[in-house]
Amino acid sequence: MKIVCDDKIPYIQGPLQELADTLVVKPGKDITPEDVRDANIIVVRTRTRCDASLLQGSDVRLVVTATIGYDHLDTRWMEEHGISWANCPGCNATSVGQYVRNSLLALRQDRGLDLTNCTLGVVGVGHVGRAVLDAVGSLGLRSVMVNDPPREAAGDVAPVEGGWSTLEQICQQADILTFHTPLTEAGPWPTYHLMDDHLLQQFADNHRDTSCVLINAARGGVVDEQALLRVLETCQGMEAVVDTWEHEPQVNRPLLQRAYLATPHIAGYSADGKANATRMTLKHICRAMGREMTFEVKPPALPADCRFSSEPSERALQLYDPRADSRLLKAKPAEFEWQRGHYPLRREFVEMVK
Repeated sequence: MKIVCDDKIPYIQGPLQELADTLVVKPGKDITPEDVRDANIIVVRTRTRCDASLLQGSDVRLVVTATIGYDHLDTRWMEEHGISWANCPGCNATSVGQYVRNSLLALRQDRGLDLTNCTLGVVGVGHVGRAVLDAVGSLGLRSVMVNDPPREAAGDVAPVEGGWSTLEQICQQADILTFHTPLTEAGPWPTYHLMDDHLLQQFADNHRDTSCVLINAARGGVVDEQALLRVLETCQGMEAVVDTWEHEPQVNRPLLQRAYLATPHIAGYSADGKANATRMTLKHICRAMGREMTFEVKPPALPADCRFSSEPSERALQLYDPRADSRLLKAKPAEFEWQRGHYPLRREFVEMVK
């Protein structure tokens, strides 16, 4: 059994050494056809494009991505060639919820954003969108709107009292807009440039005299970055929080500097979320190998000398302040990948720290 694994997946190398006869660990962007030719399983993140150019003629029979998204996998080609694949839906959902909530707390602190007078619009209410709804529940928002055409078409009940809303309705009525969709270019509901120039202008026009916020922690291409930059330059009351970028690891430098928060695709990078992803990845591998999943994966505790405020909002920002990540990326944008690969310990809950 040979397994090839991205070297930035935490807490996984020990278990894989027990499962594999041969384990190859290297940066995801550097995994080559030669590496996987005689491999049986490969474990990746978003930086490894898994398609015919990588897998053709190999012995690979399972590809696991330790991520929610899987647009870097050519799933159709793999299925046609007898290669199974798996992702980790919901693994870092609560981490993204923490990112969105704490970004809003920072905006309240820095910009005086009155959250009690704001309507939030959540676009995409799968695992992540629902975790965002849970995370912001204590902020006292005026109301919440949700949009998810595939779920609405499937007959799913909307998780808010007002039911499902169109994206146009959200742009007209919401003050805060946050995206949590996959990136798709085909099908009945493509999300590539879902937030285009027309909708961005509509969102801004409805907030000429009030503050508004756009958050993209989904995929870079979901929001048209050039259109967003144009709108930000003309709508002074609009703030942007950008975690995912259209041409990662290259970032749009003007947007980087104009955004209130600009981070290197780390919204889901809490240690808790990473541990969830590794746990789910190992379950997929053990199932494929016909073995019982016996590995215990836990994130490390915060340092024992950490002290936290008794006030919930202050404690939340002490535990994780996205402004620190933003300052670092704005100062050194060329280090986008390094900052992701060397991300510091981040926990989601004080009460989980032993």
